[in-house]
Amino acid sequence: MLCALKLNRGDLGIRVRVAAAAAAALGGSVAFAATAAVSSGAATASAARAPTVKLAHTSLGPILVDGSGATLYLFTRDRRDKDRCAGVSGCLGVWPALTTTKKPVAGPKLRRSLLGTIELHGDVRQVTYAGHPLYTYSLDFGPRSTLYVGSYEYGGSWYAVNAAGKAVR
Repeated sequence: MLCALKLNRGDLGIRVRVAAAAAAALGGSVAFAATAAVSSGAATASAARAPTVKLAHTSLGPILVDGSGATLYLFTRDRRDKDRCAGVSGCLGVWPALTTTKKPVAGPKLRRSLLGTIELHGDVRQVTYAGHPLYTYSLDFGPRSTLYVGSYEYGGSWYAVNAAGKAVR
């Protein structure tokens, strides 16, 4: 099943079908509950506490992850300190923004000067690194996942980010 995902990682339909198959295999509750929670905005629940951005070693080398180890992505349609995903219907449901109402925390080996925030909506701010708005992926299978790095969705590509703030392809 994972091999099919790697071959078609830019195809959201395949991912949804794989998630559905996984949910069916698990009795339907675990995978869809997690996906529904992310899609419904539960991902922004982390906005109440200051998020930590850390560096984690992966098969692609060291990349940025959030405090839970989820891979952080940049979107190639974004511009410096400007989220373009929020303006595309459904985009933030699939690629939730890393949000906060507090000052984000830089983990070891990261430059605090590259970590910032931009206004997303109301008091909620999106975390940025080197000017790149940061996102997670709602269907990542676990911490430090790199399966979706290079995906093309919503008119742009999604890449991991390194400590220098550059795209990891």
